Amino acid sequence: MLDDFKKFALKGNVIDLAIGVIIGAAFGSIVSSLVGDVIMPVIGAVTGGLDFSNYYIPLSSKVTADTLVEAKKQGAVLAYGSFLTVTLNFIIIAWVLFMAIRAIGTVMKKEEAKPTPPTKQEELLTEIRDLLKART
Repeated sequence: MLDDFKKFALKGNVIDLAIGVIIGAAFGSIVSSLVGDVIMPVIGAVTGGLDFSNYYIPLSSKVTADTLVEAKKQGAVLAYGSFLTVTLNFIIIAWVLFMAIRAIGTVMKKEEAKPTPPTKQEELLTEIRDLLKART
């Protein structure tokens, strides 16, 4: 059983998957930083400092706080602003990933479109073909 596990764990697909997960997590951190540190401040500046994170509906009469953190300490709240923020972050992250994958796809197509130079064997075969054509 241990040998079967070793064979499974050391297959190329499993290692490739592990590398993909690690790179994906690192890329996710980069995109999250891009959204949180670059894009969201610009959106906040354009919308006049609009911040959804403190929008909530108190579900208890005991909740009288102005901020979501304090309101959660006082009682139950429906924090729809946090949900809007996370949803907006998801949409932005999905858009950035879409654009990155699209750009990578464009680069890959350009690389595939480049003709490969003929090998020595192909050059010789072309010369032989041309010589045979010239004879007839």
